[in-house]
Amino acid sequence: MQEEKRIASTEARIIEKLQMLRDAQVAYYATNNEYADNWEDLRAFIESGEIWLVQRIEETKLLEYGKEETTVTFDTLGSVKVIDSLFNERRYPNFNLEALNVVPGSGGQTFEFFADKIERSNREIGVFEIRDPDPVNPKRRANNKENALRVGSRTDTSTSGNWE
Repeated sequence: MQEEKRIASTEARIIEKLQMLRDAQVAYYATNNEYADNWEDLRAFIESGEIWLVQRIEETKLLEYGKEETTVTFDTLGSVKVIDSLFNERRYPNFNLEALNVVPGSGGQTFEFFADKIERSNREIGVFEIRDPDPVNPKRRANNKENALRVGSRTDTSTSGNWE
């Protein structure tokens, strides 16, 4: 019973980190049109990267013959640092960038990163996967750790976690 509580607590902390890493990967992709395939690149982006704030304005005009014409305008309002936007103190009061890639309860092991492009409908689309290399839960270790906690997919365009 005590062991189950410890495992559940550790997995909850791992899931929180995977969610933060997913948010960072999505922002990285929006900026670079590819996912980071290693911690160093993602860390540098979190620390010094910027997210552009863009406003979309739509104007619809009714034309003489009853049709509508829509004009879309994008206005860049400015930028904000990734670390201030995604990992601000209000959202994550104890955020520590240096420990973000360390798997909780692992004794210092780090998450495994993977990023690549796959072809779907004759287009190349980015994919990523971040996973726990050595699950604390014995059930997740079975079958060569295929059920290890992870976010993203190597073969699909999903950014979901396998706990969701």
